[in-house]
Amino acid sequence: MRLNDWQLTFERYLLGHSATVSPELGASLVGGPTLAVDTGLAIYHNAYQARLQEVLRGDYPTIWHWLGDDEFEQLAAAYIRQCPSTHYSLRWLGKSFEGFIHQHLAPEQGAALAELAALEWAFTLAFDAPPGTPLTLQDMANLPPEDWPTLRFCRSPGVHLLTCRFNSLALWRAVKDKTEFFRSAALDRPQLLVIWRGQMICQYRSVEPTEATALNRMIQEGWSFAEFCTELAVLHGEAASLQAATWLKQWIHDGWLQTSEELSIIKL
Repeated sequence: MRLNDWQLTFERYLLGHSATVSPELGASLVGGPTLAVDTGLAIYHNAYQARLQEVLRGDYPTIWHWLGDDEFEQLAAAYIRQCPSTHYSLRWLGKSFEGFIHQHLAPEQGAALAELAALEWAFTLAFDAPPGTPLTLQDMANLPPEDWPTLRFCRSPGVHLLTCRFNSLALWRAVKDKTEFFRSAALDRPQLLVIWRGQMICQYRSVEPTEATALNRMIQEGWSFAEFCTELAVLHGEAASLQAATWLKQWIHDGWLQTSEELSIIKL
């Protein structure tokens, strides 16, 4: 057997659900005086699967806490079979967990769990995101007033927006703070969270619907600052410009807006 073929055979064995060794793979190895080939490979197989489980528990501690050891292990094993690791880094093993939960469980069972997976993954993405070049208040102070109306922005790499329809944040907070863990429940109205990394610490803030809409439109639909103020005037009247400036100052202070020449501030 050529080396490349042997490596592919060994990979299929490690990724497989069963620890049973194929005759082809077994015949390619020689056991030791105290450890047979089948036993040695089974140890390797089980250790690899255990490592994958450990990674998912680390990425999704709140789901693990919610389900308990046995149920989480079963869900994680099913996920690993359907979405095996394809990246050289285990950092990306859990990237499809939210989608898998949606497919694997009925909506009444999986909706809240999938949302919680999205929340935990957002914190992971925020922490590992590249630093980018956040816009600063001094950058804005140095900008000529005539340039303000045509400004456009995009979000910094570590900023993630998530709409929650369940009390996912409260559940995540309970596990993080090691306080009483209560049941999942639907919220009276959706909650928009902004999750970002600041000073090497993941942070979050809940924003009101009007601010959430404005932020979404600015960084996802490409509103200019003038369009931003015009749309806000419908809701805030003469105070629109003041509200726009207040929000923009807070977003910049929190490092939510990117400032690279290619992406962040674009003049029409």
